[in-house]
Amino acid sequence: MRRRDVRRLKALCAAVVAALLAAAPTAVAGPAQASRSAAPARSVDWSTAMVDSTTARFTPDKIGGWSYPVGLYLYGQYRTYQRTHQARYLTYIKSYVDRFVDSSGNIGQKFNSLDSMQAGRLLVILHHETGRQRYQVAARKIRDRLKTYPRTGDGGFWHADTDSRAHQLWSDGVYMVNPFLVEYGKEFGDAAYANAEAVQQLNVYGSHLQVGNGLLRHAFDESRTASWADRDTGLAPEHWCRAIGWYSMAAVNVLDAVPADQPGRAQLIGTVQKLAAGIEKYQDPATGRWFQVVDKGDRDGNWTETSCSSMFTYALSRAAQRGYVDPHYAQVARRGYEGVLKKISLGSDGRTDLADISIGTNVGDYAFYVARPRETNDFHGLGAFLIMNEQLRGLTEPREPREPREKG
Repeated sequence: MRRRDVRRLKALCAAVVAALLAAAPTAVAGPAQASRSAAPARSVDWSTAMVDSTTARFTPDKIGGWSYPVGLYLYGQYRTYQRTHQARYLTYIKSYVDRFVDSSGNIGQKFNSLDSMQAGRLLVILHHETGRQRYQVAARKIRDRLKTYPRTGDGGFWHADTDSRAHQLWSDGVYMVNPFLVEYGKEFGDAAYANAEAVQQLNVYGSHLQVGNGLLRHAFDESRTASWADRDTGLAPEHWCRAIGWYSMAAVNVLDAVPADQPGRAQLIGTVQKLAAGIEKYQDPATGRWFQVVDKGDRDGNWTETSCSSMFTYALSRAAQRGYVDPHYAQVARRGYEGVLKKISLGSDGRTDLADISIGTNVGDYAFYVARPRETNDFHGLGAFLIMNEQLRGLTEPREPREPREKG
């Protein structure tokens, strides 16, 4: 057979496969097919579909201000760029950041809260991709702010430098600064400080927030004066799912970045292993997702929330892949993945819709959490979905060897 005929035959085969995939059913017919529910969904590249949909809905100047939800989403878009090499994805991120960073690296942020630091990851990314000095100058402002940023007595960064957040550690906060720190340290030759600080922060937070069931409470108040704080323990009353999701992702990101002999790393792995057991225990057997108040799925009004389900799925999958937890957690993550995929669909306009995402949330009681509005296409959910999807879809492709399991 001539080479030209071989090429034609390959093209014909590819076309037939593509047609079969396009014709695959997108819904699960019944219980007997439940274990295969993710297979049809994976025939769509949900990451590129979501990025294309979101960038069509919002231009870089209309997507929102300097904020952690937008920063999370754009980090997920960057993860998609790393796989697809679609230049427009990176150009969009740059256009967003350049609204806030001038040619000299000035940025109009005081960085008086951890939330305000999360989008700093984009500064590190853009320096890495473009080499332009202004992004390093802007990122350095976060690094320098940490020198004077207020801390608890044992060194934990306050959630914000304000009277209403004084002395408080929120599980959310560790994701807002620590992945940035380790990436900053690697990019700019400051790893000795950045790695030590990030591990210390996660360990301090974990020591206060993690309880006997392995899960973390939403927040801790060292002063015991917040309205929600237990007067003996300083802890908030509930396990809010996305707060725990932020911690789980941050812990895995930091473990991936720091060396095996990093002081405090073994303690952090131990925390992650306990957390993984708690997450598995409270996974909803019916959907594979997790509840808004994680440990009270049987209570009236509780509902499975998409952003935290994506975060847990990512963290368990990555931790199992890297050997921080037992390999069986990969299957827990797989069930979570299938559950989250049931929350994404294509609307009549051909764009993606991701449902049942909790809006931003302060610390509260059970009634407060379950009454939070459920949005479609909220950036908390979009960003978490992209991070999860890039991790899970990658497991069907060639991947790096898994490290031996580490003991905490």
